[in-house]
Amino acid sequence: QVQLVETGGRWVQPGGSLTLSCVVSGISLNDHAAAWYRQLPGQQRDYVISITSQGFAHYSDFAKGRFTISKDNAQNTVYLQMNRLKPDDTAVYYCWTRTAGEEYWGQGTQVTVSS
Repeated sequence: QVQLVETGGRWVQPGGSLTLSCVVSGISLNDHAAAWYRQLPGQQRDYVISITSQGFAHYSDFAKGRFTISKDNAQNTVYLQMNRLKPDDTAVYYCWTRTAGEEYWGQGTQVTVSS
């Protein structure tokens, strides 16, 4: 059974930094891509950033220059490093992966950026 558990969401001031973690079980990140999405209040879930099984990253336009994705294959964990956070980054952040044609999501972690 594939499970994803995100942690690290919290309140942070504008301009601050935050790292989210996503522990994946049931599949190996050596063989599967992973991604982060986010859902702003009242809006649809949007793609943020992803990393391939080989470790190559792909960015949405708003993530370029501020967000970084990485992973630790030994820990089967994906990280989202967010810098220079803005109030518009306030959202629930979700971890995602896919295997055998099925998509899997974590429960989400809330990030709130405000002064």
